[in-house]
Amino acid sequence: MKIGVVGASGYAGGELLRILAAHPNFDLMYASAGQNAGEDITSIHPQLLSYAGRKFATTELSEINKCELVFLALPHGESASLISKISDSIKVVDLGADYRLQDENSWNKYYSGSYAGKFTYGLPEVSNNSEVIAKQSRIANPGCYATSIILGSAPALAAGIVDPSNFVAVAASGTTGAGRTAKIHLSASEVVNNLTSYKFGGIHQHTPEIEEHLSLINNSDVKFSFTPILAPMPRGILATVSSQLIRKIDTKETHRIYSDYYAKSAFVKILPLGEMPQTSMTVGTNFALIQVAVDEHANRLIVSIAIDNLGKGAAGQAIQNANIMCGLPETTGLIQLAAK
Repeated sequence: MKIGVVGASGYAGGELLRILAAHPNFDLMYASAGQNAGEDITSIHPQLLSYAGRKFATTELSEINKCELVFLALPHGESASLISKISDSIKVVDLGADYRLQDENSWNKYYSGSYAGKFTYGLPEVSNNSEVIAKQSRIANPGCYATSIILGSAPALAAGIVDPSNFVAVAASGTTGAGRTAKIHLSASEVVNNLTSYKFGGIHQHTPEIEEHLSLINNSDVKFSFTPILAPMPRGILATVSSQLIRKIDTKETHRIYSDYYAKSAFVKILPLGEMPQTSMTVGTNFALIQVAVDEHANRLIVSIAIDNLGKGAAGQAIQNANIMCGLPETTGLIQLAAK
């Protein structure tokens, strides 16, 4: 298939290029960038040696419409105006937030710009979403924090063992999650040997995304208190989710519930009891690693989740969704193991 990547100079765009270079069914014919148009791909992504001699193209609708499948890796708010002009025959995976929310009021509260609407949410492992994704031509790729937190919460909600109105999540992310634009607080001198919370007090834009899509699992009103943390590493997310248990259950039974829920998943792995997820175990992969425990003292479920924010949190999941849309095995081109 003829593939295009719009926004290929960013971190997620570069990760898409890396994975596509080894994909047996997707042929990258078009990679565009904004300010970097005309520059060598390897001048921005020097690790992508197989693209030596190729340059970023300008973003042109005529070139996009020559593709069969397009990934949009653009800043939030920039996809909507472009997607409205893309031919309906072209499959699109949007890595931005423009089409993730079904509630216009939530969009207006957490984002700027006009509400664009809603695409099918591209988290295949939850609520049989893969069957829905397979029938679509437009997919909204989930946010990185949202991916980790939803995956860590869905089995407990589906089993009815927790109070849906009492979730707390704390998650640390690598600096690539903030994009490639130069910012003083993301420079090495500021980040190294430092941890800091940001968007403190429940104002992170992934909060409504998490609540909306978890609420669909058992038609409950899910409420999350979410605190993100900037970690001194380039990539990876480690999330901890705590929820109030509403029936007596131990760690072994909870582990079985999670294992059964993801038994058929190629990418979500419940680790053996006693083994903890580490971000280094996911770098460069599309895996999500999960461990569970019951805090009997506080009667709470504690879940630890690790993903690569550029993998399962962005480019890897986008290609997984594209594989499903195109009738390919979801693992196609995504069999990489972590390079710790």
